[in-house]
Amino acid sequence: MTTTVAQLPVRITNKGKHPLPQYATPHSAGLDLRANLDAPVVLAPGQRALIPTGLYLELPEGTEAQVRPRSGLAFKHGITVLNSPGTIDADYRGEVGVLLINHGHEPFTVNDGERVAQLVVATYVRVAFEESADLRASERGTGGFGHTGTR
Repeated sequence: MTTTVAQLPVRITNKGKHPLPQYATPHSAGLDLRANLDAPVVLAPGQRALIPTGLYLELPEGTEAQVRPRSGLAFKHGITVLNSPGTIDADYRGEVGVLLINHGHEPFTVNDGERVAQLVVATYVRVAFEESADLRASERGTGGFGHTGTR
């Protein structure tokens, strides 16, 4: 059975020197973001850097873009997105940047054109809080942080 995934038009300006982000496979949720660098960036262990992409987005209202780590960089080198997932709001018009950090034990060099993160576009719902003196009871109650699965 073949399913068709809906496509959402998103305006993009590419001021970088690399092709537009692409999905790696037909069922990928994330688009690969590439570093747009004039010179390599070396991340020492524990160091972080904002990596430019040269991309600028105009997201439709009611959507956001999330900047997420690439699993291969995390697994092989300890490189991840520090504020994961980074959120790009629909009204932001600046350059998409990727805040990388090296949690590994060796320096890591980010080269121009390297795939450094994934971009996932998603819809969201805005909440309207309704203040209440109490909340309805639930089976879980106040159990948090490691509480589930302990019974």
